[in-house]
Amino acid sequence: MNDSLQPPENRLRILLLSGYDAASHKRWREQLTGLFGDYHWQTLALPPRYFRWRIRGNALTWLNEPCLKESWDLIIATSMVDLATLKGLHPQLAYTPCVLYMHENQFAFPMSRKQNSSAEPQMVNLYSAISADCVVFNSAWNRDSFLSGARDFLDNMPDGVPEGLITGLREKSRVLPVPIEDRLFAGRPGTINWACPHLLWNHRWEYDKGPDRLLKLLQTLEKRSVPFRLSVVGEQFRNHPPAFEQIHQQFESRIEQWGFLESRQAYDRLLARADIVLSTALHDFQGLSMLEAMASGCIPLAPDRLAYREYVPEVCRYASVEENVELEAEAAVNCLQNLIQRQPPHSQPEPWRASLLADQYQRLFSGLIHASCDDLQ
Repeated sequence: MNDSLQPPENRLRILLLSGYDAASHKRWREQLTGLFGDYHWQTLALPPRYFRWRIRGNALTWLNEPCLKESWDLIIATSMVDLATLKGLHPQLAYTPCVLYMHENQFAFPMSRKQNSSAEPQMVNLYSAISADCVVFNSAWNRDSFLSGARDFLDNMPDGVPEGLITGLREKSRVLPVPIEDRLFAGRPGTINWACPHLLWNHRWEYDKGPDRLLKLLQTLEKRSVPFRLSVVGEQFRNHPPAFEQIHQQFESRIEQWGFLESRQAYDRLLARADIVLSTALHDFQGLSMLEAMASGCIPLAPDRLAYREYVPEVCRYASVEENVELEAEAAVNCLQNLIQRQPPHSQPEPWRASLLADQYQRLFSGLIHASCDDLQ
């Protein structure tokens, strides 16, 4: 809850719900409450564990929360919140305008080999989107993959699918990225070291971020005798893919930084020191880590897929060959060698700057709240 100089009785009341408060979700909600301190915020957030239970059980977990009995001007819920069930269990919220913020969507989320297929998470996303007044996505790719995935899903149903459902969802959808803090746009202290570039891989240590593809890319670089230094950082978990151990062992002499950085200041310094930020991801709905590094002055190197097409320059995107790790590694190294030869200037992702996006968020919130007030008159 935020303090403000404005009298409490005059402040707009916003309830913010995070059903699976992973790092990017937490960062986004803390940004919102910081950017709009004049609002009265109340946050409910659940730890990012027990995924299947969280996405289906959050409305039940919050059943007896006192704040759900109160009156609010706006509800903002993340894509992991079962918004339809929540509104059913708390009918007094039925006329409160609701924003569903889609950090990701379950129609495009790749399954790991350890997971069992289930339509339940997809149905939660779908029902929540239907029950929201506005569905906001962090990238156009996220929006488009959700709508196409939902359409394909419903096309496989035997009957009873209402006409115009996908059209209605598209009409109330919009794209508003998670903002990148202005402080990261300060500019790098030095020039890019093209002779022996410092490569940064800064993603979650999970299968969907392609650590096996990173390994093959690095092996291909070594095979071609391309000089490089390496930092591998990002959020870690108790169990992570074995490719990380092999990368550490095989390229230990080249490593500048390894493992999760607890200090945000230390991470920011690393962003400013690195030369090229890498992605090998099979899934990235926005790519905060890439955007942060680009804002800090890094040259990006990413596959030609996902949300990267929205902000990574074409010259910095390598051919996407999802079905063949070796061919994709060759394409990535070809792209990197071309960058080393051409030495392009870095391009910062200005439209993702927090100070620019704040106005768009403000207009969205105000529009929904005022529309709701007009409906009640």
